[in-house]
This record gives sequence, structure tokens and C-alpha cells, in this order.
Amino acid sequence: MTAPSLLPPYDLASIPDAPAVFLIHLHQGRPYLARTARLRRRLARLLSPPTSSSRRLNLHSLAASVEYHLTPSRLSSSLTFYRLAQAHFPGEYLNFLKLRPAPFVKLILSNPFPRTAVSTRLSSSQALHYGPFRSRASAERFEQDLLDLFQVRRCQEDLIPSPDHPGCIYGEMMKCLRPCQQVVGPEEYRSEANRLSAFLSTQGHSLLEPVSSARERASQDLDFEQAQRLHSRYLRIEQTLKLRDDLAAPLESLSGAAVSPSPVPGEVQLFFFLQGAWAEPVHFPIAATSSEVLPLDRRLRELLPSLQFPRLTLRQRAEHISLLARWFYSSYRDSDWFSFTSLDDIPYRRLVRAISGAGRHASSAPGPAPG
Repeated sequence: MTAPSLLPPYDLASIPDAPAVFLIHLHQGRPYLARTARLRRRLARLLSPPTSSSRRLNLHSLAASVEYHLTPSRLSSSLTFYRLAQAHFPGEYLNFLKLRPAPFVKLILSNPFPRTAVSTRLSSSQALHYGPFRSRASAERFEQDLLDLFQVRRCQEDLIPSPDHPGCIYGEMMKCLRPCQQVVGPEEYRSEANRLSAFLSTQGHSLLEPVSSARERASQDLDFEQAQRLHSRYLRIEQTLKLRDDLAAPLESLSGAAVSPSPVPGEVQLFFFLQGAWAEPVHFPIAATSSEVLPLDRRLRELLPSLQFPRLTLRQRAEHISLLARWFYSSYRDSDWFSFTSLDDIPYRRLVRAISGAGRHASSAPGPAPG
């Protein structure tokens, strides 16, 4: 959708007094980029002829044109601001965004003796990234409880196994298989690391289901002491899983969709996120536009093949994930979010209900206040 633009003399009365991201292109130098909750009032301050007593920033004599993008939701504002900042300030757009990288729990599988680490950097080497978390402290808390379920090492050194290695307290507590002291070999240790990898990849089901089945068998065999031990372990696993933040998932399964209001009446904006990449927003009419009335569910399914996700570098992918995490974990989240693991797993019924609800809300909402 082409962004509206204005040339001098500016007809500010024709501009909506609504949330927007805007660019003021100058006769010389880089444009002025900003976002506002009231576009008309903000532009009036910046572009009206200055008064001698005013100390506010004024671009009346410097502005060549104005480009604006209406953003009725915080998510729309964040993604539009990111795209424009990246295009016009390629070397410093992250300073404009003040974007903090999102933390992950990383299982480093490229190491001969795999270990975990909390990191904000995506790796191109063989690793499983699990996140994003709300904060580094949240990721570290989950990592520590996670490692209590497995006998994977917690040391960060590159191991040179030897019977003379001093080991650590976790080995003495039987919380590590002690590959450093050659108590187990690389293959046996790798099998334990694979169990941890499966736990993260299945969101805990690879461990919960066997424990649950064993608990049921012990109960049926009237071995109540064993059943109690297994029940305690089941609760311990559940407690660990509760420490996950809501978005936390394996990176290859980190996908979802947001339903937001649209600046165009009778539409909603759909934002699709797939494995660390935001697609361009989709302007989705709530009512069918053709003579053949198609249900929302069918129109949504027909939309999927047209979705295009950008090819990103690892750094850009981390930025897209950070934008999602900052919006999702914020107190100002104002759009519905629906997680899924792939495009084949989209919750269509819930999306349809959210689209219908957004349409009813938009039709009942009052228009923008007069300027």
C-alpha cells in the first residue's frame, strides 16, 4: 500500500489526527523520522511557521515533503518504524529503535561434549536455540532448572577429558555424567545431550509422557512407593516447564500471527511471523469482496500461498525476533497473538474469531477526534 505524501503548502486539515509513523524529507540531509499518537497535531507543531518565542524543533523552512503511515496498533507502529529506519538510516537504525536483543537458552551441539548457554546471539553452527525469553534472568532461571533434569555438564570450558581432571561439585552430586574425568565416553554423554535436545524440541513431552506412563504402570502394579517417586518427578518436570516464558519455543517452531486493526475501514491487518521472520502485513477485508461470498476460514486458507517471507541474515533474524519479544512481553500489547509451529498448524478457528471480533470493535469505535 502506497504511503500518502504531502508537498508544501501543507493541507494539514486533510491529515487524520491518528497514530502514525512519519518521515519529513528535507531539502538537504537525512529525513526526520518519528512516530506519534496524533499525527495532525505533531505535524502542525513541526511544519507551521515558527514564532520568535518558541524553542521547539521546527522544520517549516527545511521540509521538502512529508510521508506518513497510519499505524492503528503498537505492533504496526513498531514494524513500520523498523522498516523505515532500516531503509533511511542503514548504519544506525538500531540506535533509533533502542532494540535490545532477545535472550535464548542455547544447546551447543557442535561441541564434542554439548553444553547449554544463555545467549542473545544466534549461531550458524550446530545448536538448538530455545526462546525468546522476557529477560536474561528469566532465561538463566529456566536453564538452571532444566539442567537439574539431566546430567549434562554446566562448566563452560573446552573439555580435555582425563582421569586426573579435578571435576566439580555437580559431578559429586551426581548431576553430571563427568565426561571430564572419563567416567563416560563421548557417545554416552552425547545420548544424554540428545535427551535434553528432544525435551526442548518437544516442549517437554519427550520426558513427561514416559514418566506418566511409568507412573500409571506402577500404580496398576500396586507399587505405590515407585508411583509416588514418579509422580514427584512428573511434578518436577511440570514445574520446570512453568518457568518458560510464553513465547519460548525451539527457533524452528517459533511462528505465529497477530490480528490488528487496520487504518482502512472494513479491514484488519494480519502480521505473520515464521521461524524468526516477519512477513509484510496483509490487509484482509472482513467481508468478501466478490459476488461469491466465501467464508473467512476459506479466504484465510487461500491467502497462505501468497505469503512471502524475507530471506534474512542471522543478525536480521535476531532483530525480527527481538521486535516480536519486545512487543509481546510489553504492557502495551494491543493485538491478539496466535502461536503455531508451522503454516500447516495455523489455528484457523481462533484466527477467524479474532478477525470477526476486531471487525466488530472497529465498527463500534468512535472516529478520530476533530483537530
